[in-house]
Amino acid sequence: MSEHKGHQYDEGHTVAGWGGTAVATVGAALLGVGVCGWTPGTWLGLVVVVAAALLTWALHLTGWGKAPGPRPADQWGMGTRDASARAGHPNCLGCRLAGRRPAAAPDRIAAPGAPLAGTPVSGAPVPGTRAADAADPVS
Repeated sequence: MSEHKGHQYDEGHTVAGWGGTAVATVGAALLGVGVCGWTPGTWLGLVVVVAAALLTWALHLTGWGKAPGPRPADQWGMGTRDASARAGHPNCLGCRLAGRRPAAAPDRIAAPGAPLAGTPVSGAPVPGTRAADAADPVS
């Protein structure tokens, strides 16, 4: 932990995150100027904000982003490239949109016959249904 200069958590700093944030900030500034009266600023700002989203996604897919959740401590550095990005990250919307689907998400693997986390127990009311609302004493 001492090698991480005082922090003990994965703060998620990545090239994709910082690059996308910088470009989106410029887009937001242009949008602000557009709201103040310079009409081309509105359209330029919208284009730059969309470009920021596409840039962040492209950097994520090339390994300069990170998977959802914490990374191993040896990958906390901002300049560390994610070698597993090519195969796709479990539970990652960006990877799913690109058609990258990993074989199985590690947090969804269960013993044979055991229910997966989040699966309703037999006979229990499913949240959001009328049976669940009738069983809820607070409502």
